[in-house]
Amino acid sequence: MNVIAFLGSPRREGNTETLLKKAIEGIESLGLNVNLFRLNEMDIMPCQNCGGCEETGFCIYNDDMNQIYEAIRIANRIILASPIFFFGLSAQTKAMIDRCQSFWCEKYLLKKPIISGEFGRKGLLLLVGGMKKEMGIECAGATAKAFFRTISVPEHKTLAYLGIDAKGEILKHPTALNEAFEAGKELVKIR
Repeated sequence: MNVIAFLGSPRREGNTETLLKKAIEGIESLGLNVNLFRLNEMDIMPCQNCGGCEETGFCIYNDDMNQIYEAIRIANRIILASPIFFFGLSAQTKAMIDRCQSFWCEKYLLKKPIISGEFGRKGLLLLVGGMKKEMGIECAGATAKAFFRTISVPEHKTLAYLGIDAKGEILKHPTALNEAFEAGKELVKIR
């Protein structure tokens, strides 16, 4: 089974990364490996809305997204982890998602969705936000849902934690780390 994870937080060892690491530990406890993409450390230019992918389903720009495109194509499980900034996903996460317009073109214009493969495709969304308003989860979740749908991931679970702002604060949450660990394990189970 091929598992990939996208870390959209710019803060090293922050709350989002801590939560993601726990989910990855859950997966690794079952003997699987996870290919982690640290989006803040990658060269990903924003989508130029140039239409270059409309006839082929492939982006015409060459940067670190090429690694991501290939990883998404062969993945069975995909984790998206982002802090909530201004009621949305981080800029790093959003830039990666926007560049998946080529998958949208491939799926909806060219009628060539990604094949689900032997294990199917499932996702996990991890969100951490300082504000306590549900609006952040709703807005970030809507974008993530569109991303998962576009890359042919028909179902995903969401774990979201609000009121978590200061670095390391997620460690004080009574259930977050255990829930992330269990969600990681659940993600890779085959029914």
